Amino acid sequence: MTSTFVPRIFAALSAALFASCANADAITDVLVRSPEATLTRGDWDAELTRVPREQRVAFATSPQRVQATLNNLLVNRTLAERARAQGIDKDPVVQRRLALEVDRALAALMVERIEADAGAEFDRASERALARARELYLVNRSKYTIPEEVDVTHILFDTSKRGKDAALASANDARAKLMAGEDIAVLAVAVSDDPSVARNKGRLGSSSRGRFDPAFEEAAFALRRPGDISEPVLTRFGYHVIRLEGRTPERQQTFDEVRAQILADMREKSVGDARDSAIAAIRADTRVQVNQEAVDALVVKVVVPPLPASPPASAPATPVPVR
Repeated sequence: MTSTFVPRIFAALSAALFASCANADAITDVLVRSPEATLTRGDWDAELTRVPREQRVAFATSPQRVQATLNNLLVNRTLAERARAQGIDKDPVVQRRLALEVDRALAALMVERIEADAGAEFDRASERALARARELYLVNRSKYTIPEEVDVTHILFDTSKRGKDAALASANDARAKLMAGEDIAVLAVAVSDDPSVARNKGRLGSSSRGRFDPAFEEAAFALRRPGDISEPVLTRFGYHVIRLEGRTPERQQTFDEVRAQILADMREKSVGDARDSAIAAIRADTRVQVNQEAVDALVVKVVVPPLPASPPASAPATPVPVR
């Protein structure tokens, strides 16, 4: 299939993405035909159901994805037709494999149905879900707290490159220049050993606790007012001089800010619980009968021969005197 094929059908596919499947004429429209295989709009629609619903619009509005998908479908159908022509599908083992593949596909579709039903049930109980979301917010308020952040710029003096004493002396010299009013961005580009300084001029941006080296973090969060400059701080990278650019205090998010996320988490859990419950019920069904003897016979037993006995240790050689 040529690269010019998809642009000719792309607009029609995108425009009709969510059209009713009741239009039999559209379903039978031929999209691709080769000497051995034919692909119809119905084949495309069926393949599209394998894409998560929320991703289908983005998928179908990409000419590259549409073309790649149709190419793959054509290859698969052509190979399948050749297999039928050679009677491969008549082999008893192949037929059992095909039956298992059908089982897997139907099982996946059944799981989709269970999840869809559970999601629809959750959505119908929206008022109850909203009330439960408020409860979860109230008992887990700390979970919905935005932690304190500091925005800092630093200059690094690498002790492994400069030596510890020289790095400390350079850090003290840089701090003195900054205290005298020198531009930290300009100074950082000139003297910092941080590999990223050419890109960020020493500015690390806003970060909460847990991102920095512990000693760096302690010094950065100890700075109180924008413009404050730390004493040289030793970390495993070397000595740093840090300036505070800004501080954002810890903030409790309101319920309205997090409501959508809480409800989404609740819905996801409800759907997951329904799926897991259905699968667990099958596994725990007491009516299941197991022919354990036949199952045990499936296990291939490998007999490992014993290692040969170690030969006795030879007596040490008698040294030969050297004359």
